[in-house]
Amino acid sequence: MFGPRNVKREGLEVVYRASGLLRAQVIKGRLEVSGIPAVLDYDSVSQVFGITIDGLGEVRVMVPIERVDEARELIAAGDDEMLAGMDEEG
Repeated sequence: MFGPRNVKREGLEVVYRASGLLRAQVIKGRLEVSGIPAVLDYDSVSQVFGITIDGLGEVRVMVPIERVDEARELIAAGDDEMLAGMDEEG
C-alpha cells in the first residue's frame, strides 16, 4: 500500500533522524545557516495524521555526501549546546 521507507537518494546521505517534522526542520535550518544544503525525507501520511510511532513520523535530514562529516559535527555540537542549556535551567 505504501512505498518503501528509507529510499536511497542519489548523492545524499542521512545525517539525522527525528521523530517529528519540527525537530527535523530545526536541524535543517541549523545546517543551512552554516552553508550546508539539506533536505527532509519523510512519508506524508504520518504528517497528515500526526503519527509518530513505530518508525512512522520519522523524518530524515539528508545532506550531500561530501558534506556529511561537517554536518554531523555541527549537529553533535548543537546537541551538546542544547543539553548544556537544559542543565543550566534545571
